Amino acid sequence: MDLKINSVHFTADQKLVQFIEDKVKKLELMYDGIIAGEIFLRIDKNDASENKIAEVKLLLPGSELFAKKQCKSFEEAADLAVQALKKQVERHKSKKA
Repeated sequence: MDLKINSVHFTADQKLVQFIEDKVKKLELMYDGIIAGEIFLRIDKNDASENKIAEVKLLLPGSELFAKKQCKSFEEAADLAVQALKKQVERHKSKKA
């Protein structure tokens, strides 16, 4: 799977990038039809403590899966987005079977 991580208006450290790569690559173990993944990390402009946004998009043959989560940390947001995508991948697999 080709994976691209984009951090908008900041530079993500290597530890964060590695954490997200590990999480998203686990989805590939569930379903090997995933072509590519694109992750956007953003910081929301508001002053709330939950201002870290992770958007994850997966490209599959004939469809696209997407999840967006906002939390206190990028790790938590990415983790929740991957959990949401896990359910979507399972639904996609059951439709194909």
